[in-house]
Amino acid sequence: MRIAQIAPLYEAVPPKLYGGTERVVAHLTNALVARGHDVTLFASGDSETNARLVSCRKVALRLDKELSWDVPAHLSMLAEIRSRARQFDILHFHLDCYHLPFFADMTNRTLTTLHGRQDVKDLREIHRHYPNYPVVSISASQRRPLPHLRWIRTVHHGYPKTQYEFSGAPKGDYLAFLGRVSPEKGVDRAIEIAKRAGLPLRIAAKIDSADLDYFVAKIEPLLKAPGVEFIGEIGEPEKSEFLGNARAVLFPISWPEPFGLVMIEAMACGTPVIGFNHGSVSEVISDGVTGFIVESIDEAVQAVQRVKSLDRAEVRACFERRFSVDVMAQGYEAAYRTVLQAGAEEKAIQVPHSHASVSPSKVTTEVAIGNARGAATA
Repeated sequence: MRIAQIAPLYEAVPPKLYGGTERVVAHLTNALVARGHDVTLFASGDSETNARLVSCRKVALRLDKELSWDVPAHLSMLAEIRSRARQFDILHFHLDCYHLPFFADMTNRTLTTLHGRQDVKDLREIHRHYPNYPVVSISASQRRPLPHLRWIRTVHHGYPKTQYEFSGAPKGDYLAFLGRVSPEKGVDRAIEIAKRAGLPLRIAAKIDSADLDYFVAKIEPLLKAPGVEFIGEIGEPEKSEFLGNARAVLFPISWPEPFGLVMIEAMACGTPVIGFNHGSVSEVISDGVTGFIVESIDEAVQAVQRVKSLDRAEVRACFERRFSVDVMAQGYEAAYRTVLQAGAEEKAIQVPHSHASVSPSKVTTEVAIGNARGAATA
């Protein structure tokens, strides 16, 4: 297939430091190339890929030291894609909703992966105007606020098996937190869990400018507690050691996390995850196998004491079975085929306006398409 992968311009593909969506796009793009597809990546010029790269701005927005604005940057990219659209069989967007007004006349050749939370009222309004876009969820829980969209399937994120090193015997007896400093991510809860469990906590976290006041007021004072080490933002080369040497990774979220890459990054290292039961956590963690799903700080503290009983080799094996990049690529190949087949069938059953009647074959085909869509979203 001739596939266009369209990434956000906020981070390079893959990101130099923190960044979830762009990292997934990087792995998916390379996997599709390895599987024999003709892939073009639309992204910032500082991206690295095995596909053909179309640079839509020289530097990712977050790393650009010059004054920049995300809206015109993405609109310019969409104009470029629109001019090249006929070159591709499928246009795979990772922009959530930026592109919706510009490709409504060719939805039968598009696929949109929704990466963010969907319980935002404005999303319901914009999707009301563009109901025909085929969309993919990254977890079943992500769909709940907008069950009426044209969901094709759920495709969980995946990483290359070689991305992280397996650690069967962690060298450190500490708890780890990896992610972003914000109220919903629960750094404060992680600190409380580690304190009550009597273990050190190492925090590798990004601080967005929007969360700086929160960090200064709520989190920074907690970092003075004994055993708490704030490392800051780390890149890919440091993750295997940071995650693999931990007794467990804490994921004490309080929001409907659409996926949570940290969980599968930890699993790839063989490290169990203790996650609060929100969003996708129950889909990613196999309770009692790859970690523990908890409802409170008290339960999390108890889970810390039980985590040594888990088989780290099985944690890694579960990652390979369920969250490898090949599994993800296979899921998207199936989604592409579903979209293109439905588009071809719809085109085949179009009847000239001069025909006053509808043939029985058309009705039969339309019913078949409807049934197929229902099966795909199940």
